[in-house]
Amino acid sequence: MGSPVISIITIVFNGEKHLEQTIRSVLDQTYRHIQYIIIDGGSTDQSVNIIKKYEKDIYYWVSEKDKGISDAFNKGIARATGDVIGIINADDWFEPDAFERVAAQIADADICYGDIQLWKNEKRELIQKGNLQLLSREMTIHHATVFVKREIYESYGGFDLQYRCAMDYDLLLRFKVNNCRFAYIPHILSNMRWGGFSDKFWKLGCRETLEIKNKYLPENKLSNQLYYLKHLAAIRVAKTLSRFKLEFITRVYRKLFSPIKKIYND
Repeated sequence: MGSPVISIITIVFNGEKHLEQTIRSVLDQTYRHIQYIIIDGGSTDQSVNIIKKYEKDIYYWVSEKDKGISDAFNKGIARATGDVIGIINADDWFEPDAFERVAAQIADADICYGDIQLWKNEKRELIQKGNLQLLSREMTIHHATVFVKREIYESYGGFDLQYRCAMDYDLLLRFKVNNCRFAYIPHILSNMRWGGFSDKFWKLGCRETLEIKNKYLPENKLSNQLYYLKHLAAIRVAKTLSRFKLEFITRVYRKLFSPIKKIYND
């Protein structure tokens, strides 16, 4: 593929607090073949002024009401003309060499993904390793680390507007069951702050995840239901422990027993 053009989509709504950091993380990449698209949902804060500050380096931007997160993602994808498409939300940011790493591996894959570093109260909390093998259980690949060839979106579609939280899970599981080629990059590609929409509405996210699994893996409906109940209970326990300042118990469990590898910044 040579040096693919990487289209990056940022969606934002009243994200003035962190939007500039997100934008700079795209524009300051070591890789230069970039097409940047920003979809603003009609912000009433300073978000649009921040976008205008970088207008000369942005391929396309718009500020208008949309039908939600999935609709905003799809608007960006429709505008993208690059070979590869990545998505980063306005609370998150890329590592400086992320695109360089993707460009080096995407030729032999349809989708690249990597690790994400999670932040809490502006401090590094943990690194979560991307894991394709466990995707049939839950969302084990963060969308902020995912880069997809544009032709894959053209073949298998974009984000489903019926999902408010788990739209990225629906997309990736759809790609997987259609035998798309995934390539894992064993490095931190992006950073994410806790407290986004999916974190706040985690129960809805769990319900949507179950619905998606039953759609694409109907032969596993019983095990899907059992895993849903287990996952629901695990999150409840973790949140209760956190409320009582006992997060260390959750950390010990995740280090010793969780199949999803999480490395804490102790």
